[in-house]
Amino acid sequence: MNSKLVEFRESLSMSQKNMAATLGISVSFYIKIELGQRNPSFNFIKKLKRKFNVNVDEIFFENELHEKCRNKPIKVSKQKEVAS
Repeated sequence: MNSKLVEFRESLSMSQKNMAATLGISVSFYIKIELGQRNPSFNFIKKLKRKFNVNVDEIFFENELHEKCRNKPIKVSKQKEVAS
């Protein structure tokens, strides 16, 4: 479930039907995006950004990016000292 998308929509006091109509998409497609059954299309993300001037990274990608960064080991390379 995309809880951030749900929170965003609810912060606007919009129903799923109203949000879908505003974005020019079907209600079923919108609901599937909220439920995590479908990934948002590029056009969906573009419309959401244009209509609401919202940071789509925070809604769709922030948790995924943070999770990838947390699970990725940090490589530290040792630098050789150069004699002068």
